[in-house]
Amino acid sequence: MQALPEDFLQPLGHGIYAIDTGFQRPRFDAAYLIVEAGRAAFIDTGTNHAVPRLLAALASLGLTPDCVDWVIPTHVHLDHAGGVGLLMQSLPRAQVLVHPRGLRHMVDPSALYQGALAVYGEEEMQRSYGELQPVPAERAQASFDEQTIELAGRPLLLIDTPGHARHHHCIWDARSQSWFTGDTFGLSYREFDHQGRAWLLPTSTPVQFEPEALRASVQRLLSHAPQAMLLTHYGRIGHHAEDVQRLAGLLLAQVQQMVDLGLGLRKAKERRHAQLKQGLQQIYLQSLHAHGCPLPEQEQLALLAMDIELNAQGLAVWLDKLPD
Repeated sequence: MQALPEDFLQPLGHGIYAIDTGFQRPRFDAAYLIVEAGRAAFIDTGTNHAVPRLLAALASLGLTPDCVDWVIPTHVHLDHAGGVGLLMQSLPRAQVLVHPRGLRHMVDPSALYQGALAVYGEEEMQRSYGELQPVPAERAQASFDEQTIELAGRPLLLIDTPGHARHHHCIWDARSQSWFTGDTFGLSYREFDHQGRAWLLPTSTPVQFEPEALRASVQRLLSHAPQAMLLTHYGRIGHHAEDVQRLAGLLLAQVQQMVDLGLGLRKAKERRHAQLKQGLQQIYLQSLHAHGCPLPEQEQLALLAMDIELNAQGLAVWLDKLPD
């Protein structure tokens, strides 16, 4: 195994740790570890290649694999849940808790793998994700909306949060007054932090982007007056409730801009994808300029290149589903 970077495990307080999974680039993809009275839960796992880091995080905190009670992917996209099956092989006492729409994909990940294979190809699948491993059916269970589970007596609330994907739930930790948001509250890369303030953008990754559902999900998250949001991409954002509200306003304003862009190009037949990408670039560059981001525009675009491509694809899928 390659040597781990010294800062791959970041304590966030309240027994919560962010683990840099090493996917794509540093500080791009996080898994979270919650520790309470010697018991532990993982929220999101990253890919198969992240599993050594997750186990190393346990060891560095003096925990053994049989201390883990829960593995909770926010949804089954592979950068969040690709490593669940392999990780579970090392966790003898853990149960997987997954959105009901994603349960079958954890027990039998073949369709999940084939769908990704069609997009990325075999070489990229092996490089980035590896062979997906199934979770035994008796070790996986479906969550339900407003479900509360306990980690050594610490309550964790799960709510259904469609908009990015229909198989998405978010997890509320009352101790820290924060949500583990997966992709529902967007993406926020630390390279864009400016004067202690985070910036974020929505993710409309194909194939289940639904803007109205996403707006409703964000409002449900805000109804708990969270002090912070814990994003898979990447880390904790928001210093207090008012800062979370600021970020939510930024997120929802961009959702509306993306919707307006898409609707304006709905009937375009030629070069629609290129026009969607160009429009998204302008939305994000203008927002980053207002944020005060000092990075050169080309560097901003390089950091956002994959998201611009995927968001354009997701917008196109949404547009094509709209009734005539």
